[in-house]
Amino acid sequence: MKYFDYAATCPLDHEAASAFVKASTEYYGNSQSLHDIGSRASTLLEGCRDEIARLLGVKREGVYFTSGGSEGNFLAIQSLLSQSSKKGKHIITNIAEHSSIHSALKMLKGYEITELPLMENGMINVQQFQSAIRGDTVLACIQHVNSEIGTIQPLNEIGILCKENGILLHSDCVQSFGKLDIKMITPFVHSLAISGHKIYGPKGIGALYVSPSIPFHSYYPNTSHERGMRPGTVNTPAIVSMVTAASKQVKNLTHNYEHMKSLREQFLSHLMDVRNEVIIHGNKDEQLPSILGLRIKGLEGQWVMLEANRKGYAISTGSACQVGQTTPSKTMLALGIDGKSAKEFIRISFGVHTTEADVKGLAQTIIAIIQEAPQRDNQITSMVK
Repeated sequence: MKYFDYAATCPLDHEAASAFVKASTEYYGNSQSLHDIGSRASTLLEGCRDEIARLLGVKREGVYFTSGGSEGNFLAIQSLLSQSSKKGKHIITNIAEHSSIHSALKMLKGYEITELPLMENGMINVQQFQSAIRGDTVLACIQHVNSEIGTIQPLNEIGILCKENGILLHSDCVQSFGKLDIKMITPFVHSLAISGHKIYGPKGIGALYVSPSIPFHSYYPNTSHERGMRPGTVNTPAIVSMVTAASKQVKNLTHNYEHMKSLREQFLSHLMDVRNEVIIHGNKDEQLPSILGLRIKGLEGQWVMLEANRKGYAISTGSACQVGQTTPSKTMLALGIDGKSAKEFIRISFGVHTTEADVKGLAQTIIAIIQEAPQRDNQITSMVK
């Protein structure tokens, strides 16, 4: 089975796995304990905090370890709103944000949420964002990289607008960290969230940055861990493993980026024979090359995914199968694409283990699926139900 779903999760890096075992067996103390064994774990933990701060280009005092990107997004929103110096109940976000952002915002009482669409190229319209700002706007939640089509949002411009209007800005950087230079956007945001398993680290671990200039009130009262950010014994081995993986990815960032760019170009070149049947979404000038969101005209994404799986290739779809029906991806809806067209969406994502041969094989498989489809209308209908 050839894996093309790295945007969903990555295999654990061998060095990161070794670091996890070493930390589990040699630094097993609770980092809050005052004895020497606890102190050794605490020293290791704080070293990891220093490294994440260095990789992000932020102050270590603002780095907190979480259980992943979803919790990081939730805690960021709660933290920023707890200490907003501006009075108001209006928040701006975008339709295509991760579900953890939408869920966290829906939990808020008394807030009005403006959800912006995406332009045809998958980008947020900065002028539209500016027009959405009101006197009572206190928070904006804008992802750095879209998880389904890979477009890179203009956080610098949005951040400047937020600063000028006294608005706090949170960004979900789960898809961009380790693949883009995050230091370029951290001066423009007040908080951001990252996740370990998207960068070849373990699952169930992540990090959150909240600007030290914001003295937040903890969502969890009387919490001592992570300086009050969240309760529970800190998962030091997973943190060490994540930081090991993160350091490796950032070190190889330029090399990996060029590798992904080459794979993308080769994949698209191999699809030239069916180029009229395939619609590629995004902005080639502002897009993470490792994520490719596309539609095959007239074919359900769910069926294409299952056919690719049957032929030995693991891809994903923006459509989730729920109780016998498919739901279009949020990105398709944000682009103004709905109905049958929205359900055609599939996502292909490359990783460090993807080879040129893998890409060629997948392209040939996609072509075969397209060519075989007219003779398989009955299977298409039955497989997506």
